[in-house]
Amino acid sequence: MKVQLNVRDYLDRAVAVYPERVAVIDEPDQPAAPLGGGSLTYREFGEHAAALAAGLDALGVGVGERVAVLSHNSARLLVAFFGVCGWGRVLVPINFRLHPEEVRYIVEQSGASVFLVDPELAEAMAGIECTHSFVVGSESDAVLFRFGATPQPWEPDEDATATLNYTSGTTARPKGVDCTHRQLWMNAAVFGWQASVNDRDVYLHTLPMFHCNGWGQVFSVTGMGGTHVVLRKVDGPEILRRIDAHGVTYLCAAPAVGATVLDAASGFDPVPGRDRVRMIMAGAPPPTRTIERVETDLGWEFIQIYGLTESSPLLTMSRGRAEWDHLTPRERAEKLSRAGAPALGVDLRVDDQGEVIARSNHILNSYWNNPEATDEAIIDGYFHTGDGGSIDDEGYLTISDRKKDVIISGGENVSSIEVEDALFNHSDVAEVAVIGVPSDKWGETVKALVVLVPGSDLAAKSPEDLQAELISWCRQSLAGYKCPTSIEVRGELSRTATGKLQKFRLRAPYWEGVKRQVN
Repeated sequence: MKVQLNVRDYLDRAVAVYPERVAVIDEPDQPAAPLGGGSLTYREFGEHAAALAAGLDALGVGVGERVAVLSHNSARLLVAFFGVCGWGRVLVPINFRLHPEEVRYIVEQSGASVFLVDPELAEAMAGIECTHSFVVGSESDAVLFRFGATPQPWEPDEDATATLNYTSGTTARPKGVDCTHRQLWMNAAVFGWQASVNDRDVYLHTLPMFHCNGWGQVFSVTGMGGTHVVLRKVDGPEILRRIDAHGVTYLCAAPAVGATVLDAASGFDPVPGRDRVRMIMAGAPPPTRTIERVETDLGWEFIQIYGLTESSPLLTMSRGRAEWDHLTPRERAEKLSRAGAPALGVDLRVDDQGEVIARSNHILNSYWNNPEATDEAIIDGYFHTGDGGSIDDEGYLTISDRKKDVIISGGENVSSIEVEDALFNHSDVAEVAVIGVPSDKWGETVKALVVLVPGSDLAAKSPEDLQAELISWCRQSLAGYKCPTSIEVRGELSRTATGKLQKFRLRAPYWEGVKRQVN
């Protein structure tokens, strides 16, 4: 027997098994007002999803048509993952931090026939045209949620597109990742299993739901009957307050969010969630010091995953194991700093060029209407990640760099991540990005852009003395050729919505007028 996989399976199970359990606690300050008065049971969650499907029927939005949503985290967006996808349509969750022209491109490239916009973003997006456009709120609810109506049936097809997730644009114009029901179903199942998602979990949505569908947790947590706590905007103290108020056990975040929580923790005694919360990080390799502090200062379990939008995202997971129980916190953190071992069903390799390649049930079939990009990414049945890395004797992957971010100085390869980790271990460094800049002598040389901790003693030093101290610090743990030859202090570093450093933007001024981006 073969039953077609359908992401609605996750909600159907929760409605059947946990109908009166609280499913969603909406953000209390939603500008469109919290859905359902602030919370929904799983029975109500299922009713809202079916009502949304019926509303799209009434609008004449057919199976396979795209519904684009530009929204901060909200219960309405969470419901859309099931109300749109679960009856055969395609959800296009868009990064709410994008420029209006980028949003316009995504709406047009996806061919969306419905465009829903968060009230806070409505004015900026007013010029974007779509067949059906709505500002999310009571008026759109009256049209889109047809309670009591039975949605038109859809015969599930696991190879049908469920969501179009656009890449974060760290290297090029966003591409639409065509995610099928099978792909998302398998990612959610494997991720949920390896992360120990269960019916006692209370999940805090610190991660934007638009990003890889919240890494698949919109499905994993729902399928096990966990409770979703919606967080609209990241704020360290507020994250800790929500963890305390709702008994949160589980959250996912970029390293930058983890750093925000660590900074806020000094204001709480005791730290909420100690010995209860597990925190999964991805999006950029977290510094070893951050990993150690999550487990010691917060008392939370630290887990790291590695993957991409194209892999839904799970490719590897790094989680504590019994063999490491005798290690010191620092030694454990060093083990956990690796990207991780392949997830169940993932065939992970490093090719002759040092690029990480993979096969799995979680990986995209294609980029939306972009066969050229698909052919460049999937070669001989393997997806090429664009990341350089190595696999050690324990089978764990370590990411050394985006291939284009490897700095070649005097013929030697330098991993920017390794230099960043060394600088981040300096107590006065809050953020750091290491890039290669042109050098007449070395071809390329290593430059570090740093953000200092507020009140840092380094801030009072001259640029020359500050640079000398940080370079000397690097020399304590790095070979001389890996150390920065120049350091520049910045007020902030350009990042995507999910915490990734936008190195192509940071590099651009130094390479202006140079024909090639290597030297």
